[in-house]
Amino acid sequence: MVFINYNEFIAKRIYYLRNEKNVSARDMSLSLGQSESYINKIENGKAMPSIQGLIYICEYFEITLKDFFDEDYNSPIKSKPLINEIRKLKPQYVEHIMALIKDLNEK
Repeated sequence: MVFINYNEFIAKRIYYLRNEKNVSARDMSLSLGQSESYINKIENGKAMPSIQGLIYICEYFEITLKDFFDEDYNSPIKSKPLINEIRKLKPQYVEHIMALIKDLNEK
């Protein structure tokens, strides 16, 4: 059985997503209605968000809790608009996109 240090995971995931969104810890903290050091404390392991706080953080990033905890989902913020656009395509175009993605992953 593999045990995950969720405190460390949450801190690193927030840091990664925040940088993907290109926002400072201070600005994110204030956008969440928290003190300006809120996110910094989480990222440095000095605090942990409550469940509700984590939900607000996910809403800030416009992702689900599932996306947040999916370690294999490397870029949920940037890929979400892509997925939304793919959903609008005709099925045959989706197949072309899938073939292209598979080709790029092989390189």
